[in-house]
Amino acid sequence: MTAGHLREIIPKNPRLIFMGTPEFAVPALHALVEGGFKIVAVVTQPDRPKGRGKRVIPSPVKEKALACRLEVLQPNNASHVDFCGDLEALNPDLFIVIAYGQILSRGLLSIPRWGAVNIHASLLPKYRGAAPIQWAILNNEKETGLTLIEMNEGLDKGPILFYERIPIGENESAGLLHDRLAAKTGGFITRALKSMAEIPPRAVPQSDHEASYAPKIDKNVWIIDWTLPAPRIAALIRALDPKPGAFTIWEGRKLKLFAPNVVSLSSPGNLPGQILDGPKRTLRIETGEGILEVGEMQIPGKKRVSTADFLCGCPLPKGTVFGR
Repeated sequence: MTAGHLREIIPKNPRLIFMGTPEFAVPALHALVEGGFKIVAVVTQPDRPKGRGKRVIPSPVKEKALACRLEVLQPNNASHVDFCGDLEALNPDLFIVIAYGQILSRGLLSIPRWGAVNIHASLLPKYRGAAPIQWAILNNEKETGLTLIEMNEGLDKGPILFYERIPIGENESAGLLHDRLAAKTGGFITRALKSMAEIPPRAVPQSDHEASYAPKIDKNVWIIDWTLPAPRIAALIRALDPKPGAFTIWEGRKLKLFAPNVVSLSSPGNLPGQILDGPKRTLRIETGEGILEVGEMQIPGKKRVSTADFLCGCPLPKGTVFGR
């Protein structure tokens, strides 16, 4: 971990307000509680309807906070003047923000005595934005990481305080990388807080010239273009695993594909999307450049299964062409 310039050291046991919402933020909250840090409140998004039944459920962070007997606050707009007044009354030293899900105003960020810090799941300034994990895999990056920044009003543009480099596995999916990064956030934030209580870190301004952005993955990207090279298609499938899932069209239905493996960088050159000969109960598909094998499949309304199990119940003969 490399240090980055809060203006002075923070207290050894600062009064923290934790702001986060999804599962990704839970390990950090857990580590702070286990580490004995004083969390005066947890701010998370309001309960939302989910699933086919649209049942209203709490966020993972709320569930964890309640289990730890922490005060939970759920404003519709965290930057509203009334809510800012509520937080100011708690006399916080520092905000810790991880995947909270709202843009925070200058007024809100100015409340804590030592400001606000944010953990972002990339090596900033690369992949600012909502989907850094997916875009790192989509672009076949060899490494990513965690970055702790001092927050300002810009989108992930604050000065860098600490970072940790983390390699990406050759065939790692976005889901697996998400879980691996999340598990590291706890140790990452507790080490950073302990360091900042001893030495003021040197905050390093981000270079906008080196910046890239990671917006939400557009629906138009979800469908597989078989004319692309096999490594590009494999990266897309891994980047959208587990959700929303990259899909192709088969007999007028969406067919999601998972667990890709590039078996060749050359192909017969006949027809991208065509099923080729391969070992029994495997699925090898011709691409614009190379041959791709997929290990798992899913059709709408059914469970995700291994390709071998799928082909047992639904044979796909050689010459079948996906995408039509």
